[in-house]
This record gives sequence, structure tokens and C-alpha cells, in this order.
Amino acid sequence: MPVRGADAVTPGSTLAACAALVRRDLTLVWRRRGDALNPILFALIVVALFPLALGPEPAQLRRIAAGVVFVATLLAGLLALDTLFRSDYEDGSLEQLVLSPHPLSLLLACKIAVHWLTTALPLILVAPLLGELLHAADAVRWLLPAALLLTTPLLSLIGAVCVALTVGMHRSGMLLALLVLPLYVPVLIFGAGACNAAQAGLPYLAPLLWLGAALVLALVLAPLACAAALRISLS
Repeated sequence: MPVRGADAVTPGSTLAACAALVRRDLTLVWRRRGDALNPILFALIVVALFPLALGPEPAQLRRIAAGVVFVATLLAGLLALDTLFRSDYEDGSLEQLVLSPHPLSLLLACKIAVHWLTTALPLILVAPLLGELLHAADAVRWLLPAALLLTTPLLSLIGAVCVALTVGMHRSGMLLALLVLPLYVPVLIFGAGACNAAQAGLPYLAPLLWLGAALVLALVLAPLACAAALRISLS
């Protein structure tokens, strides 16, 4: 008697297409694994420059630690954002995704997930180290990964919609930054605000709950908006 769950992964099914797309993107990232380290190195450089500019006083660095880590993470994510669909657009595979019989929003959600895993997740893992470099308080040091775990997927989903709008344009880096940064600011405010509230001994759960609600909404709507924007850009 065949296993019922095996029917969902038959060749040509939507699940098989998503699995093949994830394997392809992970293979491409592994082949260019040197480029995958650029966001981490960029964030480390940004965090290391602040003590040089402001001075090494621990009390002063402790006050701005959460904000600096969030800004460094935002800029590092923006650095890698343009690569989300660029190589697929140049080799023509993005058009094949649009013409695929499978739901485009689901395929794009898989690509966004791989992009987040390979660019944002390493930054979350090194967030305690970045906080240690800035003498962050203990309450902030353990809260940083949790706050980034809510903010970075939200940044990736919002950024993917903007990338889909500009993927057909040459030298769209400046336009992409102008589109993305105003949308990133509220996420930055809530994420850094939760860490600053924890450092001051105030309740910090409310900003995290707002980020969680925004993330759930973005998980549903962003892939659909990204698919629509991609069809407009490639039409």
C-alpha cells in the first residue's frame, strides 16, 4: 500500500517545484559562499567603527548599542537585497518562474525564505557578539536575537516587493534604496524600541507583539504583492 504523504512530492507537483527551487538557490549560494559573508563583514565593520568615532566609553556605547546593531543589520540586508532576483533575471529563469503553472507567489516565497536563511540568519547568530562589542546590557544582549528574528523576515518580505518592482531596470540600486528605506523605518523603530525598553527596565513585549502581527500580515500579503509586481516589471 503506497504511503499517502508521498503523493504530495510527485514530480511535477507544486511541492516538488518548491523543493527543486530551494535546492537550486542553496546550491548557487554555496558556489558563491564568499559573497554570502559580505553582510556579516559589513555589519561587523559598521559596529566596529562606532567606538572609533564616539570614543570607547562603555556607558555611552551601551546607550546606543541596540540602535547601532539594528542599523548595521538593516544596511547589511540592503546590501544583499538587490541580489534577490538579479541573477535569475539575467539568465532568464525568472521569466520561467512567471510562466510556470505553479503559484508564482509560493515560488517567490521559497526564494525569499532562502535569501533570508543565507543573509539574515547569520546576522542573527552574530548579534550577541555585535552587542558585546558595544558593551550592551545583559537584558539587551539576549533580546537582540529575538527582536532580529522578528524584524529581519519582515525586512526581507518588504524588500522583496520593492526588488520585484525594480528588477527590470538597469542600475536600480539608488531607486531601490529610496523605495525600501522609508518602509524599513517603522520596523527599525519597533525593534530598537523593544531593546531600549528592556535596557531601561520597562515593558518591552508590546513592540515585539506589533512586529509579530506585522510579520504574519507580511507573510500572507508580501508574496502576492511580489508576484504582481514581478509580472508588471516583466510585462
